[in-house]
Parts: sequence; structure tokens; C-alpha cells
Amino acid sequence: MEMKGGNEPNPNSGYGNQGYPGADYPGYPPPQNPYGYQPAGYTPAGYQPAGYPPPGAQVPPGYPPGPYQGQPGQANFGAYGGPHAVPNQPGAPAAAWMPAPAPIPNCPPGLEYLTQIDQILVHQQVELLEVLTGFETNNKYEIKNSLGQRVYFAAEENDCCTRNCCGPSRPFSMTIVDNAGQEVMKLHRPCRCSACCFPCCLQKLEVQAPPGTTVGYVIQNWHPCLPKFTIQDEREQGILKIKGPCIPCRCCADVKFEIKSMDESAVVGRITKQWTGFVKEAFTDADNFGIQFPMDLDVKIKAVLLGACFLIDFMFFEQSQNNN
Repeated sequence: MEMKGGNEPNPNSGYGNQGYPGADYPGYPPPQNPYGYQPAGYTPAGYQPAGYPPPGAQVPPGYPPGPYQGQPGQANFGAYGGPHAVPNQPGAPAAAWMPAPAPIPNCPPGLEYLTQIDQILVHQQVELLEVLTGFETNNKYEIKNSLGQRVYFAAEENDCCTRNCCGPSRPFSMTIVDNAGQEVMKLHRPCRCSACCFPCCLQKLEVQAPPGTTVGYVIQNWHPCLPKFTIQDEREQGILKIKGPCIPCRCCADVKFEIKSMDESAVVGRITKQWTGFVKEAFTDADNFGIQFPMDLDVKIKAVLLGACFLIDFMFFEQSQNNN
């Protein structure tokens, strides 16, 4: 070997390993980057791994949907998706949705989420127009699990005249969608009386899951002082009872509605209207609720309890803004 300066090999091109024509030393590849040999796992510029969409591709199914582009007369779901959801817009914050569970036999599609949880948080959104003008708008709710992940999004469907003339006693339909923007539940509340002096025409809420298939009802029971309800299955058979306090409005405290067995001997859960602070309570009708129920409760009855929470909100906690 010819030596340069007596100690170093002469770096002639092509000298060394025949597999690397430009190598200077036997067994070593030529430099691939300024730092020498290309290490394992190094990703060259412009490399696109298999299975990943190229830049600018549409968000794949199962990811948080973007603003709902509905048709006239349909519910507006804002930035939480809907039956015709579109991808997130640039700059929009990513929604932390609960991962979609696998389908379960004999479970209504979309209710698989409820099989994994024993607590639901319902947060009503504050509508700026309603706060500033007192003009009643359609209610919208985020439905989350105990970790704060969104499970569903609910939006009321109603016309302007009904909302502002009938107030909290108004009939309504409410659509509930999952993280894929699919309608999983539909709630229907007819126009009825809630006063104790009319026991023959008390409140009733029908719960459908999926839309078009009734899974249960929420029925108001007559009582001179206490708010009481019966949770029924699709055959209108009583499953659970709900009993609230004599005065369902309290300052600086939570309001609890107990979920009991049919004979009211055991408490199996609770619907709690959470105190959100003086300013929010005084100037808005946006409320927060928590629902607790047994983990092994029938998933259809869990859906009906969610509907009961909305009915309780309309009956007892939708009046603060109207009174102001």
C-alpha cells in the first residue's frame, strides 16, 4: 500500500471494497451525509413512509371531524361534526375524542362507548348571542367521559318562534352524534305540561338509538312537591326511578337527582347539576351535569338516562337567562 507522508493511505477513488466503487478504505461505504456513514433509522429528506397520507391529504375516517355543513332545517353541530362532517379547517384546535370502540353484538351502533364508562359529563355551550341579547338559541352540549374526552355532541333542532315563545317548556328534537359524525341517538320531547295541577299531561321524552328505533322513555310522575321520573324500556316497562329535591335550584351548591330502583329502596346512580359559579349561573343558562350509573347497566338504559338529563335541564335550569 502506498503511504502518504509515511503513515496515511492514499485516498484514491475506487480503492478498497469493490461493492463501493468510491470508497477509500476496505469495507467502508462512501460518505452519505456530512456526518459520515448513514445510521440505521435515518430518514432522508423527502422520504414518505408507507401507510401515511401525503401532505394535504384528507383526514382519514375516525379522526375528529370538522365544521358541520348541514342542510336548512338540520341541526348545526358547529365544529363537532355531523352527518356530513368535513375535515378540520387550518388552524382549528384538534378535538380530544374518546377512541372509538369495536362493534359489540346486540348493541345499537354508536352506543358501544357507553359500555366502557360509568360516568358522563354533560357541558352546555355558552351562546354569545343569547348572553348579549337574551335571544334564545338552540342548545348545544358536549358529552364527555370522566377523562374529559368527548364521547358525543348533542344539538337541539328547533325553530326561532318555538324557542322564544315557549321558552324552556318548548317541544324539541335533539340529535346526538359520535366522533365520526354519525347520528347515534335522537331525542323527542312533545309539547306537554309540567305543572302538578295537570297530572294527566306530564312530561315525556322518547329516546331512539339509532334514530328510528325506540330504546326507552323518560316519564314524569305526578307529585305535589318533588320532581320524580320513571325510566322505561322500549316496551314502556319501568326500570328505574329518578327523584329530585323539593327545591331543584340552589345557590352555590350542586343539585342532585338520585337514580333509584323501582321500589326506591336502593340508590344506583345520580344526575347532578353542578354549580358553575355566580357569573355563569346569573347571566347564562349554560349548565354542567354529571351522570353516574352502574358499569354493567344495560347500554340502552344508559342512553335513556342521558335523555333524562336533558329533560331535567330544560324543565328546571333553562330559566335563568329568561328571568334576567
